[in-house]
Amino acid sequence: MNDRVDRKQQRGDDIYASAPLRRLLDAQTCALKPVLQRCFGTHALLLGASRDDAPPALPMFGCWTCLQLREGRYQGDLRAAADEPLPFIDDAFELVLLRHALEVAPLPSSLLDEAMRVLAPGGVLALTGVHPLGGWSPWCYWHARRKPPALQMPWRLRHQLERAGLTVEQLQRVGGVWPGRKAPWGALAGAFGGGYVLVARKRRRPAMPLRLAPVPVRVPANGRLSPGTRRSAAP
Repeated sequence: MNDRVDRKQQRGDDIYASAPLRRLLDAQTCALKPVLQRCFGTHALLLGASRDDAPPALPMFGCWTCLQLREGRYQGDLRAAADEPLPFIDDAFELVLLRHALEVAPLPSSLLDEAMRVLAPGGVLALTGVHPLGGWSPWCYWHARRKPPALQMPWRLRHQLERAGLTVEQLQRVGGVWPGRKAPWGALAGAFGGGYVLVARKRRRPAMPLRLAPVPVRVPANGRLSPGTRRSAAP
């Protein structure tokens, strides 16, 4: 009886550490790999939903800041309340990766705004999540009944990013149709996959050309001729 209770408690603690979502995370990582390998910079930010989430192997980034969003707080490289602004300056990261973080955030829209704020101009914002329209959403709600995830519609996220001035470069569904180990209709995963990946780039600020206003310069008249002027040419 106690073992059954423990399994029920564990079921609602961290569904992102379960085998089905681990397989979905692997599929999302493979879909993002070609894009992320073309990114470069000095600082990158990972916001994940699992306590053991690790950043992807990207040799072009030397410094990763890794945070896990759990129980309404950020854990990992620093600790802070998740309903407050991210403790970073504007334009701090060339890459921001949100792995299912919007699904467990107290204020998903505010977290997305903060991710765009700390993203440097020209940087890449990558989002992953469980698609709410498919066979995965009932599974997620059942296995996390105490606090079900807030699944996000990808097209709404796309509109929010585009309204903020970002350019969406990739949006696709990935993973199996069902959470089972051998999901049927594997050929339909491209259109009905259980997860999605979204990649957007923050536009660079346009350079403002400086127009120097002409200022008249007064040259004092001293009665002397320029060195190249002949006396015969003087009036």
